[in-house]
Amino acid sequence: MTARKNRPFDLVVFGATSFVGQILCRYLVERHGTDGDLTWAIAGRSEEKLADVADATGAVVEQIIADATDADAMRHLAGSTRTVVSTVGPYALYGSELVAAAAEVGTDYCDLTGEPQWMRRMIDAHDEAARNSGARIVHTCGFDSIPSDLGVWFTQREAEERFGTHCTKIAMRVKAMKGGASGGTIASMMQLMEEASGNPDLRKELANPYMLAPAGMTTGVRQPNISIPTNDEASGGWVGPFVMAAVNTRVVHRTHALLGRPWGDDFVYDEAMMMGEGPLGAVKAGVLTGGLGGFMGLSAVGPIRGLLNDHVLPKPGTGPSPKAQAEGFFDVRFYGETAAGEAIVTKVTGDRDPGYGSTAKMLGEAAMALVEGVDADGGFHTPATAFGDGLIDRLETHAGLTFDVLAP
Repeated sequence: MTARKNRPFDLVVFGATSFVGQILCRYLVERHGTDGDLTWAIAGRSEEKLADVADATGAVVEQIIADATDADAMRHLAGSTRTVVSTVGPYALYGSELVAAAAEVGTDYCDLTGEPQWMRRMIDAHDEAARNSGARIVHTCGFDSIPSDLGVWFTQREAEERFGTHCTKIAMRVKAMKGGASGGTIASMMQLMEEASGNPDLRKELANPYMLAPAGMTTGVRQPNISIPTNDEASGGWVGPFVMAAVNTRVVHRTHALLGRPWGDDFVYDEAMMMGEGPLGAVKAGVLTGGLGGFMGLSAVGPIRGLLNDHVLPKPGTGPSPKAQAEGFFDVRFYGETAAGEAIVTKVTGDRDPGYGSTAKMLGEAAMALVEGVDADGGFHTPATAFGDGLIDRLETHAGLTFDVLAP
């Protein structure tokens, strides 16, 4: 630990030239400045682009030139800082060397990946090294999956306070959100489709809601999975599939497993999009299901996937305007129920578009939580197991999120 304290930087932003990386840099400048107590740097593979980012965001800090695929460069980068935050995706293509290096040299790490197949590979390959070195590795520190993971944590905490017991089931429902999908997010989704299309074993693994849980805990009770229009008992209206559920639910079940399954072996959790009540809600849920199913079906076909990547879908590095980011928001609800039938409803909201403005602030606060110290051992964590209530406080104070109890 002494060696870590003597490293030149508290924090390095790797991938500072990415779209989210630039928003993150601007956020860090606004929150911490460039000549204050936080000693930080920006990193990427292009000297020219890093200079442009410094000019555009005010991040006039040291610049580190490093290629994500160069193992030696990643070890040098990881060894120069106490914490590294990465926005370089798709992570399955560009993230592995940095995670390996951080785990080896004891550097805390966080990112905003939504790629469960890559997370599983990283856990299997590097968890032991991270435990030995003391590195806290925390994936999914953006809209995937902080609102879901900490929303469940918050709901269970409030249920315990009110009822003296936990919820045995929680349903997360996206009530409203405004914001476009990023080029980087789309690229990660297409990379997952590429990997899964020719790999039946991976498709089977991805279908397991417990796929991210530790060894010996990758099975459990059957979990709900809303894939068709459904008249929802939890929210009282029609719901359709939520595209991020396949990531978020896996993270929540890893959290539960890492905590020792305190919410019971029969705990169930699912996510869906609220589409409204009555016939109109049913129609909207049907349209959502059909559109999402059609896109996923086309994406599974190699030649069509290539055409979508080349001519239709947004490219990595692109995203909404600052005005669109500021006008975006999200509002997600959690409907919890105890074994005795006692009900609790909570909500988590964000004041920027979920994929960019809000994600950058969530990622920035997660990174700073690692810099300033968390009560967690080395190893691969989830946002809830690494940060818990401390990150909720940070997000409410600095990042425009709210966590509230609506009922009872």
